[in-house]
Amino acid sequence: MKFVKQLICAAAVVLGSTGAAMAEPVLNNWVFNPVGGGFATGQKINEYLDINGNAFIQLSRTGATSFSFKETAVFNIIQADSNGKLFPLKYRGGNITATFEASGSGTFSGAFSFSSGTIRMYQNPVNDKYAGTDGFYGANLGEMIAEFNVLEGGGGLVDAKGSPVRNGQVSVFAEAAPGKLDAGYFFNSAGRDLSTSSVLAFAFTNANTVGSPTKRLVSEVACQFAGFNGPGCTTGTYRNRPGEYFFLGTNGQFKLAEVKEVPEPGSIALFGIALLAAGAVSRKRKAAQQ
Repeated sequence: MKFVKQLICAAAVVLGSTGAAMAEPVLNNWVFNPVGGGFATGQKINEYLDINGNAFIQLSRTGATSFSFKETAVFNIIQADSNGKLFPLKYRGGNITATFEASGSGTFSGAFSFSSGTIRMYQNPVNDKYAGTDGFYGANLGEMIAEFNVLEGGGGLVDAKGSPVRNGQVSVFAEAAPGKLDAGYFFNSAGRDLSTSSVLAFAFTNANTVGSPTKRLVSEVACQFAGFNGPGCTTGTYRNRPGEYFFLGTNGQFKLAEVKEVPEPGSIALFGIALLAAGAVSRKRKAAQQ
């Protein structure tokens, strides 16, 4: 948590020095109401929502060592703060899910980063639809309660085939403009509904290659959601093809921070750059101390 706060504070300093928006630290003790019932009956979130899901990656070589990519992913959200507990019974009777679509570029045996994309969160009043066949793997059903635009930056490290290194750490930074969060779901610790604010999101996930994705996962996420038309969709049997397309299993954390003012044009890209720069400085300091 301390490291993440350092990233955001460093980014806020850079943005402030250019006259752009200022970001508050990552929210602590904020409130999420999984059924949209308001602050008083919501669940306190110490720091983050837990996310888990699957992603389909499609790579295209752009040079001898470089590539562009498209990621299409689905997520389920059933608890917070890694407490091992489902949302309390009074909130159950439905699913909180999310979809993720993004693109970017990278270098084989190097790093990749996102350039654009969208995160959409849904509240579905019907239980146990995630991992089903309705919609896209059951992840885009019910009411869309939040929509975030993915910012430039984030990313992680990949191997010679473009797959995240073992248990690869992947980061995604995004922003929801005022009105892009539904009222009644997200609140700061003081009880103010975040639907009227500009809100930053930070997703930090572990990613590992799924060696044998199920037929349903291939059909729902690759063929339908991602528009893939290769083996397993039209003819033949699906197999990951490292360096071209493959599935990842992911799990991680979804955090929020408020923005004091609506970002000026160009400040969103700068925010992502500032976060990456702050991370590099932190790693260098840690190495110097060892």
